[in-house]
Amino acid sequence: MRVSRIFDRSVTILSCSGLLVFAGLAARTADHYARGAVMSTARIAHLSSAETADILTKAKIASPVQTGVDAYRVLYRTVNTRGNSTPASGLLVLPAGSTHRLRLVAYEHGRLTTRRNAPSVDATQPDRARAIMFASAGYAVVAPDYLGLGKGVGRHAYEHVSSELNASVDLLRAARTVVGRQHREFDPKVLVTGFAQGGPAAMALGEKLQDGKVQHFGPAAVAPVSGPFDLEHVQVPAELDGRLSPRPAVLDLAYWLVSTRRVYHLYRRPAEAFQEPYASSVTRLFDGHHDEATITASLPSTPERLLTPAFADRLRHPDGGLLRAMQSSDDTCAWKPRVPVRIYAATGDRRVPIANARACQATSGSGLVDLGARIDHDGSARLALPQILAWFRQLAPPS
Repeated sequence: MRVSRIFDRSVTILSCSGLLVFAGLAARTADHYARGAVMSTARIAHLSSAETADILTKAKIASPVQTGVDAYRVLYRTVNTRGNSTPASGLLVLPAGSTHRLRLVAYEHGRLTTRRNAPSVDATQPDRARAIMFASAGYAVVAPDYLGLGKGVGRHAYEHVSSELNASVDLLRAARTVVGRQHREFDPKVLVTGFAQGGPAAMALGEKLQDGKVQHFGPAAVAPVSGPFDLEHVQVPAELDGRLSPRPAVLDLAYWLVSTRRVYHLYRRPAEAFQEPYASSVTRLFDGHHDEATITASLPSTPERLLTPAFADRLRHPDGGLLRAMQSSDDTCAWKPRVPVRIYAATGDRRVPIANARACQATSGSGLVDLGARIDHDGSARLALPQILAWFRQLAPPS
């Protein structure tokens, strides 16, 4: 009997210990899969002021350098287009020095077809240099790679605003943890900007922050550049009717259709949307490993040769999943900002027409800065982002 009681007690203790161990593991596992959980952090650059200035010069960014910077790649948890937990990567750039409280800029990048060109991976791409520009002025900067780019998994959902928004919000959460480990903190008011694809993403992030749905963060100002804010009424019609440069239009249309099909099921087979021989290869081209030059060389020179006549007509008169796909990205300006918002665009842009910005201005009541008729799409970023930095410094100077 005595042996039995001792045995029973031992079992009870072991069982309780097991439950406690299991509960502890479950809690750690739940934390690991929580949105914004940091999976790993790696410092990828430590730059002096002179080295920082050299990077900006090579990127043709005209902006004075106040400080050197440290750049980190952050691997963190977000959700994919189906709402399931997935890893994503992003860039965090911090100004050198011992400043405890940091003002924060969120930068949303433009079109990238290869995962290796994402801001947290490729030190030679303009997006890394743009983030460094803001950090060299004294700001902390986050720049999400987005789903399927950088060190994340799966395919990239091009111009899918909700997934870009999720990646951005969860990087803010992860970055807050990273700087907390360095005994630093963020000012809660975020300055938001973004270029091209990142324009609608920036507007969406501004709205999310203003709604108070992101704990610890709110907006300070928003300044998107050359964004395709109106796919249904402006961007896609202009790509189809020849108003835009045809080869970039082909690339944008193909990338968006292949990406969006995985979310909204726009067609059953590529041959329903694309003419041969492109129908047989177009999906493979956007696997995250082909660069823009390779893709462009593999696709036709005009949208008329890319798309079947029936599908081109569907794009001109969208309904069903195609209309939902457009409208899901076209509502990013449908809010009334309570913080300063300036939209930057160029009359001379033949990839993203300025009519997108005018539509966003009309809906949101925001200001519009026309960068001019001599400025093309890429030139709009080079010209606008230093102006945005100067504006941010007036509104919310670095701490």
